[in-house]
Amino acid sequence: MKGEAWLFTGTAAFFAVTAAVYGWFSPDPAGRAALCVSFGMSALVAAFLWRQRVRGGERPEDRKTAEVRDTAGRRLYFPARSFAPVLTAAGSALVGLGVVQGLWLCLVGFGVLLPGILGFAFQDLGHPQ
Repeated sequence: MKGEAWLFTGTAAFFAVTAAVYGWFSPDPAGRAALCVSFGMSALVAAFLWRQRVRGGERPEDRKTAEVRDTAGRRLYFPARSFAPVLTAAGSALVGLGVVQGLWLCLVGFGVLLPGILGFAFQDLGHPQ
């Protein structure tokens, strides 16, 4: 994850510098807010990737002397089918529409969104020990 972590760290630094320069020269709050949100999102991904690198150790892709056969075998675990992504997507869309259309649709959206989030949080990952 070293390469990916450096990529997003550089992206976060770019947005931080751009937001500072933009904030200094422009009175527009919308552009400043967009750049700050972009910095926050890329910094969050960078922090996650650095943490995963520390937790998981070095991957074969991170070494310059690695060969293709070094990456053979099972390396990642993908859980079985889950209803959580569909419920989360539908609930998010309904909440977004509810903000525009009315409170009743927003409440229905939260009712659909909650089981999706709980499904993500409590699904059985079944990692091999």
